[in-house]
Amino acid sequence: MNILNSSGVLNPPSVVVSVPTAVNTSPLPQITFLTAAATPNPILVGNGTNFLNATFSGAYQISPMPGNTSLLTGFNFVIAGVVDGSAMIVWQKKVVRNSDNAILYNDSGMFAGSGFGGTDGAFSVVIPVPLSAPANDVSVYENFLLFVLPTQPASTASLLLVEQDWVPEPASMIALGSGLVGLMALRRRKR
Repeated sequence: MNILNSSGVLNPPSVVVSVPTAVNTSPLPQITFLTAAATPNPILVGNGTNFLNATFSGAYQISPMPGNTSLLTGFNFVIAGVVDGSAMIVWQKKVVRNSDNAILYNDSGMFAGSGFGGTDGAFSVVIPVPLSAPANDVSVYENFLLFVLPTQPASTASLLLVEQDWVPEPASMIALGSGLVGLMALRRRKR
């Protein structure tokens, strides 16, 4: 896995932030953008800050592992954050197969205003995302826009983390399951 970008900008006055990532490639790719731990500031606008809007951009590539022929069929897209008052978080995500530039997923969404999430506006959402075709060589591009209305500075928008947990094709899971069942049967026979 290769991280291409993990950064943001808080406005005004255009403060560039670096967002750390956590990557796990075994058994399946998992990437977490730790937006709450961005430096020098987290991806947070509104109440308690001087910032009224922010962006976060993440991009990475997944390449086939040597000897691994399994294909990925989708991922669980996890977003955690806070939207309170007159605040909003807008997201856009695209997955492109590297071998032929086919777009396997392209979507967007929004979390807005009071009443979304708990009483403090906190939320954590898991969006299951199927790819239009299985692949093992993809580039993922995601963008987030956070903002509060200048007339409502007590509002808050915060992006706490963004994560993708990739899912293999069913055939790979069946093969893995069959192998585990076979190992259990051998173990029972030896007893």
